[in-house]
Amino acid sequence: MLFNSIEFLVFFPIVTALYFLLPYQFRWVLLLIASCVFYMFFIPQYILILLVTILIDYIAAIKIEKVEARWKKRYLIISIISTCLVLFIFKYYDFFNHNIHELCYLLGFHYNEKLAEIILPIGLSFHTFQSLSYVIEVYKGKQKSEKHFGIYSLYVMFYPQLVTGPIERPQNLLVQLREKKIFQYENFVKGLRLILFGLFIKMVVADNLAVYVDQIYKNPDNHNSLSILIGLIFYSFQIYCDFYGYSSIAIGCALTMGYSLIDNFKNPYLAGSLNEFWHRWHISLSTWFRDYVYIPMGGRRVKVSRWVLNILIVFILSGLWHGPNWTFVLWGLAHGILILTETLINRILKISERISQNIFFKIFNVIKTFILVTLLWVLFRAKDLNEAGSIFNSLFSNFDVDDDFKVETKIWIFFLLFIVFDIILYKKRFDSWCNQQVPVFRWSLYMIMIFIILVFSSVENFPFIYFQF
Repeated sequence: MLFNSIEFLVFFPIVTALYFLLPYQFRWVLLLIASCVFYMFFIPQYILILLVTILIDYIAAIKIEKVEARWKKRYLIISIISTCLVLFIFKYYDFFNHNIHELCYLLGFHYNEKLAEIILPIGLSFHTFQSLSYVIEVYKGKQKSEKHFGIYSLYVMFYPQLVTGPIERPQNLLVQLREKKIFQYENFVKGLRLILFGLFIKMVVADNLAVYVDQIYKNPDNHNSLSILIGLIFYSFQIYCDFYGYSSIAIGCALTMGYSLIDNFKNPYLAGSLNEFWHRWHISLSTWFRDYVYIPMGGRRVKVSRWVLNILIVFILSGLWHGPNWTFVLWGLAHGILILTETLINRILKISERISQNIFFKIFNVIKTFILVTLLWVLFRAKDLNEAGSIFNSLFSNFDVDDDFKVETKIWIFFLLFIVFDIILYKKRFDSWCNQQVPVFRWSLYMIMIFIILVFSSVENFPFIYFQF
């Protein structure tokens, strides 16, 4: 079920109302059923795959807590391999099979390529990582295993963040699922504000920008450098508003019922370095790789050569997590290399505190970081390396003046409006910012945003970009 759909417009108020009308002991049942319905709107039978991963990690965590020390790691490994195997079969089997075929062809060997061509279950990467974090935390002794199968299933399937995150830790969400929530007007209003804000930046900003981005990527050779540059900048904000919008709606839906989810974005395009960008972008995924991959490999507490390898491994895995395509692998690798390069340059230059706090130096770093991120998004958006090559080729070589690429004035207005919003909301969240405004201004803003959504939403209802991951 899409957040930006008529079905969800009916689903959300019914589920939220029933949640507070039902006695506390039955609420988990409602949310679990609602989450199943929400997920089954896509491909109903794929809920069985989700059930398999839930069963594996539910049993593994209980075993880890009960058995003696020498068996704990074995159950952890069984859990990780089993859960990742499900992810591999549905997401990566065709990719690896095809590349083995290509490698054998180059080496002169015959390999009979048999592609499964399986449709990827919605949100498989997200709930796989959430499930793994639970088992790992139980293994570390930082989380008690959840004996109630229904509550644990709800932890993995909680509908607001089931499909595209945020990826929650058990210490945050699982604990809340056992709390008795009472209706709180303040939380309810804050949640509705976040839902409105998320729908606005998704349906008005992201989806309208998507129309122009698709034009550029459909025929990059037919557009000049300026048009390509506008398209790349538009995509930077399309993917940001699309994913930020989903996260805001997810957090808002949960908050109306009293549940607090992690903030997934903190003004990433105002970051002064790529390292800072990854502390502000898709925070739940960045911290997942930090805690469960980077730190276990030694983090920075190792030799420089090993630290460099750790960074590259983390970013290559992060790229591969996004999709079974060499474009994603190169996207992750490029981010890793540039972060290492930035670190090296900073060590060589040893920029003083006075210079680093200079406003012009900060602005320069923000612009520099945005340019690098925008260029790398080409690898993320392109369907293959040939398309990425065509985009870069047109960007840096096609300086013809004539081009029929035109952007409507309203799109520029919405685009600039979001940039203003993002600056205003620096280190703030929309719901908290609204609290600081006078009621007349606040309600006027709500009405204007609703009007713009109804009148100026894109004709095409684009699915959320991160659904494919």
